[in-house]
Amino acid sequence: MASFHEKAEMIKAACLKETSSDPILVAKHLMHIQGISMHGPEHHMLDGAAFLTAYKNAGGAVNLPEAFEELEARAALMPGATCGYWGVCGSAASVGAALAILHGTGPLSDSEAYKDNMRLTSAALAKIGEIGGPRCCKRNAYLSITTAAEFVEKHYGVKMTIAPFACEFSPINPTCLRNKCPFYPKSH
Repeated sequence: MASFHEKAEMIKAACLKETSSDPILVAKHLMHIQGISMHGPEHHMLDGAAFLTAYKNAGGAVNLPEAFEELEARAALMPGATCGYWGVCGSAASVGAALAILHGTGPLSDSEAYKDNMRLTSAALAKIGEIGGPRCCKRNAYLSITTAAEFVEKHYGVKMTIAPFACEFSPINPTCLRNKCPFYPKSH
């Protein structure tokens, strides 16, 4: 089994080849990389990386290699299962960290950007909390990433495209909520 760092390296390499401004499409490509688990702390890197990649491809200003290095360092600090043990889904924290990296904010920042980092993360957590558990790293990724895309369009004018989509991972998730999940395929 690949380590977190090895999975992060695969994610970063794939993102640097992406041309899409659809963060869900980018995320799905990353989720299909050999070795990326259905659930796991690699999503703490993957979700923010998909958002940053689509942001850049939509015209947002970011140095992706530098941003990915910082995102990996931050994501590596968060253990798996934080959703159930801490009440903070790593996916929401990942897009929050990505926005903080874009802003260059830190714990001593006193700005609207600092506030926006918190606003985005809390908005993503609110959407995740509405659905509840059990955990699903794919569902929470879709919720966090779409929330982040909406947030940066509204607040910063960077418009990412998100095509209609359905989850393709439900057959391999034994705890899938099925029809209770907004991304469960309608044909089932």
